[in-house]
Amino acid sequence: MDKPTFIVVMGVSGTGKSTLGAALADALCLPFVDGDDLHPPSNIAKMSRGTPLTDDDRRPWLDSIRNTAVGRIQAAIEGGPLSDHKAGIIVACSALKKSYREILRGRDPSPSGPVDQAELAVSTYFVFLKGDKDSLMERMQQRTGHFMKAQMLESQLATLECPYGEPGVVTVPIEWSTEEQVQYVMRNLGHVYYTSDVV
Repeated sequence: MDKPTFIVVMGVSGTGKSTLGAALADALCLPFVDGDDLHPPSNIAKMSRGTPLTDDDRRPWLDSIRNTAVGRIQAAIEGGPLSDHKAGIIVACSALKKSYREILRGRDPSPSGPVDQAELAVSTYFVFLKGDKDSLMERMQQRTGHFMKAQMLESQLATLECPYGEPGVVTVPIEWSTEEQVQYVMRNLGHVYYTSDVV
């Protein structure tokens, strides 16, 4: 059986994760979840005050994202066979550190940590939205109604561990249009999404 696909659209705040994630979900006919919606109230309160999150703050959030993704995938599989593509889901999540991405992959980030059974059944990929500081700051200053404050960009950039060299990562410039980004991701990840009978 082909493994279901879990695609994480990642990057610091202001890169357009939610916009690309939703557009990619439409193109692939997959559900989309904005990881920001899964933050506990305590995390949202801290970020609204301009206080950066700690690893301890992020761990339950990352676990919730992974569990939500796997749960939605399992529900889709139990709902019946899909005609031309695998079950899957797309989630927008900053995933700034390698250890965070390991959690999303279903692995304990410690060197000798266990691998959960869901990792064996779900293939996880990352779409990394990359942009320079000035462009990101301009985007964040133009954004309204979001709990993430522009002054927290420095903290996120300092925390970011770029996923270069990690398996299953596609890097996309934020300067491209959403359509160009979607087309690029489709060219690079389409083969892991469609069933072997179609590709």
